[in-house]
Amino acid sequence: MSDKEAFPEHIAIIMDGNRRWAKKRFLPAIAGHKKGVDAVKAAVNAADDLGVKYLTLYSFSTENWEREEEEVGALMKLLIYALKKEIAELNRKNCRLRVIGFREHAAPEVGALFADAEELTKNNDGLQLNIAFNYGGKQDILAATKKIAVKLAAGEITEADITESMMDDELLTHDITDPDLVIRTSGEIRVSNFLTWQTAYSEFIFLDMYWPSFNKQTMVDAIAEYANRHRRLGK
Repeated sequence: MSDKEAFPEHIAIIMDGNRRWAKKRFLPAIAGHKKGVDAVKAAVNAADDLGVKYLTLYSFSTENWEREEEEVGALMKLLIYALKKEIAELNRKNCRLRVIGFREHAAPEVGALFADAEELTKNNDGLQLNIAFNYGGKQDILAATKKIAVKLAAGEITEADITESMMDDELLTHDITDPDLVIRTSGEIRVSNFLTWQTAYSEFIFLDMYWPSFNKQTMVDAIAEYANRHRRLGK
């Protein structure tokens, strides 16, 4: 790989293992989620320091609503707290925040905070932090397909016009490059409905650690492993 290819422009992370981290320490699940917020800050700072262009964090999936109501409520409160606490610092560091997902299902306060954070940081040209909230890869593809189907039915496009590029343009990530590297913590080896279309040719690193233990050195090591791989992209 060239020097440019050896460094990932876009890193996406499946942040897994907060509850197991807490259980291992005989703590309630929310204690793991709180510690996970510290790991988020470490990951964002590391990506910013290392010159990563895009960092996408899988914060809440479309399936996570099925967790116990008490835990979901606590997660929403923690999200509100973290946004209020960190957005000014993100803006100071010239980072742009973007929310990817079906935010219409979010509580009004969460939705308003997302909108305010995006507006505050929209002109920043440093690290772009993408928060995947209420996101599902299959749902993303389905919604994009329906948009294309509507255009086809209306005669705005023909079947020949439907290409991979058109699908890219209709996805929630339409103005973001596909991830070069996907990192998943907790030792699980699956993608869990995360950026299903966008990760077709991403490199994957599965770490045998829980998310709260993630730090800058973890990011450095992952990038070093990525640099040692040869990406042929099917060619």
